Amino acid sequence: MTHPPADAEARRAIAPVICYPDVGLPQPDLALYAQARVGARKLSEVIAPPREAATFEVAAGQFCRISSVEGAQVGDLNLWNARDLNERFYSGKTRALHGTHVSLGDRLWSSFPSLRPMATITEDTLSWYGIDAFGGSVHDVIGTRCDPYTHNLLAGGQYHHCCHSNLIRALADHAGMTLAEAEPHVHDVLNVFMCTGFTRDTGQYFMKASPVRPGDYLEIFAEIDLLGALSACPGGDCSQAHSSDAAVCHPLLIEVFAPQEGALAGWVSPPANGYDRSHGR
Repeated sequence: MTHPPADAEARRAIAPVICYPDVGLPQPDLALYAQARVGARKLSEVIAPPREAATFEVAAGQFCRISSVEGAQVGDLNLWNARDLNERFYSGKTRALHGTHVSLGDRLWSSFPSLRPMATITEDTLSWYGIDAFGGSVHDVIGTRCDPYTHNLLAGGQYHHCCHSNLIRALADHAGMTLAEAEPHVHDVLNVFMCTGFTRDTGQYFMKASPVRPGDYLEIFAEIDLLGALSACPGGDCSQAHSSDAAVCHPLLIEVFAPQEGALAGWVSPPANGYDRSHGR
């Protein structure tokens, strides 16, 4: 470790600046979405079984609700443009625009070059949690997803029910792909219901018992046609470990709702990003 310079404290005392002030972001019309949600009819439901993943589709202008139904359980969510799997959820940019954890009114952004809202969070029964004394909060976009490669690196062995593998199998089955074809499309996730943060002293990513209980849910409004995959994480509520057959795990319920005709008058699906892609040439 190097010796601190004479002005070390002065350098540490410099005030931070927000990288991406949200004042320039297009804001969702939450009042319109809430009005459209009233009277919406349920179209479908699917269960993500414990330690497995399930796929679902949500058309632009519809709502999708992810619910805890039996016990505390976190889920790893991937989203794609249902018409083009190359456009997918971009957790890093979502984190840069909204923060390490997302909740009501925040949007889930897509990858370059489209960079547009894929979905907007319209309901969150865990919004009360805020940021706890450890720096933990819920619904994170900082973790990646538990995966068999890191499991092998840290513990050895071949564990196949990590969320990464769960999502691969689910996408492959849905799209008629081989596992090798599906794997490149699986990406960093929204950790639904997961309570995480960074330790104050070492800056390490931590997890703790999720506050989610049966009846809690996160609901999103689809801004574009979406294909989703949700893995019921093998870590259960992530209070002890992930990628584990020992953790108590529960299913997660995914429901899709369609507003009544005319309920979204004036709303349009956001276009792809307006940058001309010339990159200075």
